[in-house]
Formats: sequence, C-alpha cells, structure tokens
Amino acid sequence: MTSALGKYRICDFTGQLAGAGATKWLAAFGAEVIRIEDPTRQGRWDILRGNPPFKDERTGIDLGGAFNNHNTDKLGITLNLKTEKGKDILRQLIRVSDAVTENFAAGVLERWGFGYDDMRRIREDIIYVSNCGFGFTGPYSAFKTWGPIVQAMSGLTHTSALPCQQPAGWGYSYMDHTGGYYMAMAILAALYHRERTGEGQWVDLACTDAALTLNGPALLDWTVNGRGLAGADQVHSNRSQFQPMAPHGIYPCAGEDHWIAIACRNDDDWRRLAALIDQPWTAAFVNLDARLAGQDALDEHLGRWTAAQDKFALQSQLRALPIAAAAVQKPQERIDQDVTTADFGLWPEVQHTAIGAVRVDGQPVHFSQTDWQTTRGGPCLSEHTQDVLTRLLGMTSKDVAGLYEEGVL
Repeated sequence: MTSALGKYRICDFTGQLAGAGATKWLAAFGAEVIRIEDPTRQGRWDILRGNPPFKDERTGIDLGGAFNNHNTDKLGITLNLKTEKGKDILRQLIRVSDAVTENFAAGVLERWGFGYDDMRRIREDIIYVSNCGFGFTGPYSAFKTWGPIVQAMSGLTHTSALPCQQPAGWGYSYMDHTGGYYMAMAILAALYHRERTGEGQWVDLACTDAALTLNGPALLDWTVNGRGLAGADQVHSNRSQFQPMAPHGIYPCAGEDHWIAIACRNDDDWRRLAALIDQPWTAAFVNLDARLAGQDALDEHLGRWTAAQDKFALQSQLRALPIAAAAVQKPQERIDQDVTTADFGLWPEVQHTAIGAVRVDGQPVHFSQTDWQTTRGGPCLSEHTQDVLTRLLGMTSKDVAGLYEEGVL
C-alpha cells in the first residue's frame, strides 16, 4: 500500500492530546512529524511524559504511557529557543516543512518571534495551524484552558446528567479528543488548499468553539420547545425519546459492576421479552403507553430480573429472540476478548525505545489503498535530534555534539 501523506513534513509543537492527537493521525498515514520540545526546564516538554502506567521514577519523562500513546511514529527533538542558535535551527526546520502545528495558549509562538508573519518570511507558503482554548481573537483569547474546562465553558458538561442530579460531565478530557480530530481535519484541508492554489495560510482553531458545535440538539430543544436541560422534566439520558421505547436502558447483571443494554423497539419485542421473563408483573406493561407511563416501575422490575443473569449469556438469549441487546463491556473485555475488535487491529503493538513492546491506540479506519501504519512508540526526549539535524539540515555529528555542549539542544 502507498502512504497517503508521505510527501508532507510537519514541524510540530503540539502536546497532551488536543494537539498531539491530531498530528498522530498524520504520522500514521505517513507524514514526517518532527515533535519539538524545550529542554531548558521541566514543564516545557509534554507533561504527559511522566504519566502512568509506564513511569520512569528516576526522570519521569521517557516512560509516560499517555505520551507514548499520543505520539506514535513521530520524531522527537529538543531545541532551546531562548538561544539564537536554537531559533536559527527552528527557522531552518520551518523552511523545509509544510506546516507548523501547535496548541499552546494564544501568542506563545509570537512571543518567541515565530508568529505567522514571521513564518511567512521564512517560507511564503507555510501552513500554520494553532489550536488553543479560545482562539486568537475575542475577549477570552488571553485565557488558558484544558479539556474538562472547555467542556464546562461550552455547556457540554451540563448536558450529561440524569433528571434532578448534578451534571456528570463527559469523562476523561473528551474535548481533547474532539479538538484533536478537528485539528487533523483543519491541517488536511489547508494542505489540500495549498495543493490547489499554492497558498499557505494560518488556521486559527479554538477548542471551545469546536465544543460549541456539539450543542445542536440541546439548543434546538430550547429554541423550539422551550425545554432546558435541568429539572425534573429533563431528558433522561438512559432512555429513548426519539422514537419512544420502553424498556430502553442499561440494567444490572450478576457480579460487580456488570450491565446489559436492552431496547424493546415495539410491542412485539416486549411480548417476546415478557415470555422469557415469565413473571406476573409483566402483565401491567402490555402496550407502549402503559410501559412509558410506568417506566420507572418497569425499569425497577426489569433490573431485579437481569441482576440474576450473566450479561453475556443474557445477551445471546435476547439476540436470538431477536431483541436489541448488548452486554456493557469493560475495557479488558472489549480490547482483549472481543473478536471483532481484535480483527480490526485497533490496538497495534509498537516498539518503544525505553519501554519495549507495548500496545497503543490505532486508527478506527481502514483504507483499501492508503492504509495507516503504526509501528514505533513515542520518542524519548531528544531521541531523534541528531538524525533530524544531520539528515535534514546537513549538520555533522560534531556540529550536533557542540550544540549539546552549548545548551542549544
């Protein structure tokens, strides 16, 4: 298979997941992504370098599991941009790159002397993609933020809750994932535009704005129906409103924290489920109107019945009837035991210089002609500095050694 993005080189300052997740997509499809980190003080390199489950207790920077996962197949170099020689090396890298990508707070690269206008003087058709919390314009542009804060600021945290309960949020930094996806699309769109016109450009992306675009149903419900998200009449996120179904929810099964999803789409589904349950209480819910009117009691009865069942055995029984049902799988079950997941190759094994063989997130897509490939773990700190500077910039090993001595690298 051919490499879809093998002709492109990315000068990459992205970190964490909102940025690093974007350039990971490009690297998987063949782009040469050069991840630049600052060696002058801890905190300038990616903070995920020190995260579990693989953590180097001596330095805390090379075995970070999350960093490794988000930076597969990238090249890692260090560059002290407080020095003139470091800045000159960056200018050389920009000159041979197609795009510069970052997700710092607004204005960081400008303060270093590498704003968009500065980059254009280095390479006229450079593509610059910035991805910060609030973008470069407007009253919030000076504020810094983080994935969970973006969720709250955009209103998304408020959308996830059961009636009369506090908002639950969307789990681990959901907007970091979404921000990364939007950024990957933005980079590709800018590259495509340059292919057609020869023009580079600055793409100003704001994670909070990306999050706001996911509020459509809630905004429509308020605009059309005057119905907000808080209160006793709040939409129950564990039940179907469109089209109405009952039962429709997640029910407990035998064992600790085991669950099954069940949806009866019509009266025929319910009659088959009631026959399987074979208990007197089912007679009170003979049609949809009765089930919707007594949905709380229905869920309570059904939950007591499912609580005695093995979730996978019950899944097989219900699907055979057929009734829509799925065991709620824990991560180990979904990743290690589900044959469909294994066959899709979603968690490939890569080689990391310090960790060795380890599995990481792959890409949830396959192309017939230009498929992705993930074989190398995230770079150790400065792992590819010598390779990049000698291969791309024509330096010698002696030159590089001298730059290390001077504190440029």
